[in-house]
Amino acid sequence: MKKRKIPMRKDIVTGEMMPKRQLIRVVKNKEDQVSLDPTGKKPGRGAYIAVDVDIAKRAKKEKTFEKAFHVQLEDTFYDELIKYADHLQARQELFGNDK
Repeated sequence: MKKRKIPMRKDIVTGEMMPKRQLIRVVKNKEDQVSLDPTGKKPGRGAYIAVDVDIAKRAKKEKTFEKAFHVQLEDTFYDELIKYADHLQARQELFGNDK
């Protein structure tokens, strides 16, 4: 029986490699709009951040996605990211590591 290879991605804030399922994808489309990508399938340039409220807060403080995507972002984007990370973190604690 073949062992499945777990897709890994780098957390843009910490630089740590993690399984894709433990990360949130953020995407910038052709119109320079940045949004969360819960499906992981939106077209555009993607960057990943760990499902961790503290790391999401650090991304807001350091303006990580503005630097990565070369765009201006409102605080509301980061607030949405923090809220989403909190939601997923709670789910992971309840149901295990998979989304």
